[in-house]
Amino acid sequence: MAKASNDVTVPDDLGLRETLLLQKHADYLATYGNSEAGSEHDYEYCVTEYLRMSGVYWGLTCMSLLGQLERMKRDEVLAFIQKCQCSNGGISASPGHDAHLLYTLSAVQVCCLYDAVSELDVGGIVQYVVSLQRKDGSFSGDEWGEVDSRFSFCALSCLTLLQRLDAVDVRGAADFVVRCMNFDGGFGVVPGSESHSGQVFCCVGALALANHLDAIDADVLGWWLCERQLPSGGLNGRPEKLPDVCYSWWVLSSLAMIGRLHWIDKDKLRRYILACQDDETGGFADRPGNMVDPFHTLFGVASLSLLGDTSVGKVNPVLCMPQDVLDRANVFIPL
Repeated sequence: MAKASNDVTVPDDLGLRETLLLQKHADYLATYGNSEAGSEHDYEYCVTEYLRMSGVYWGLTCMSLLGQLERMKRDEVLAFIQKCQCSNGGISASPGHDAHLLYTLSAVQVCCLYDAVSELDVGGIVQYVVSLQRKDGSFSGDEWGEVDSRFSFCALSCLTLLQRLDAVDVRGAADFVVRCMNFDGGFGVVPGSESHSGQVFCCVGALALANHLDAIDADVLGWWLCERQLPSGGLNGRPEKLPDVCYSWWVLSSLAMIGRLHWIDKDKLRRYILACQDDETGGFADRPGNMVDPFHTLFGVASLSLLGDTSVGKVNPVLCMPQDVLDRANVFIPL
């Protein structure tokens, strides 16, 4: 466990937050951005248009893990996704925006939740993903050319869910990810970049999808990941940073993929995550007492699932999707 000056205090008495407030979280997500509730005009909702598709994924995946996906408007969601598919085959965050791998993956994940992949132009998506792979095995996020190891994960995840992983150079993709590995066992955005928990998740996930986890020294990486736990029980993304609920997912899932989940203090982490709930509105924040949002709500619930909470559905550590959804889609990822 890291000894750090940057940390937060978890109250001794959590009150109602001692347990998972499952129904409050479901109610929070069910009304977020709901036109009937008027929240589509909220400032926060309006200014997040540029990442709307990922927001849909966060909310619906969490509702699925909470066992209440049926409360969401399936037909409206699928119609929205269809409006976001662009002429190049990729999918954008919102209608009128450019296609990007991040939002293409989110859209595919949502369609999998609803067993509705057939609603997409699958051939167009595959062609779009293939067009973004570069000669060195990396992927650009969109036609403008930015390279990031996150995009390698997005590309391989998309094609895995669509059963078309054979369409790209998987070995080249894995080799690029391996070049992003650092001496500390972690991974960066591109070769030579600082290790970061979010990038570690993406790179370990990409290698899992490429069936190339043997390239990782699990003990070295596991040690670096365990050092992300602070005295509060929370996890941070890199040294000297504050803990954040979303890193509960990035770190935990990475540890699960390399078989080192037992190397952290699960009880302290569980308590930190529960402390980040809002017992009035529902939802999770990054840290206790902060404002909640769908992003941290998904990763709080998904992290509790990885920690063994049986009141929520089982989550897959690679794709952050309900395991039963992947089972229905015949998607199997060896770990």
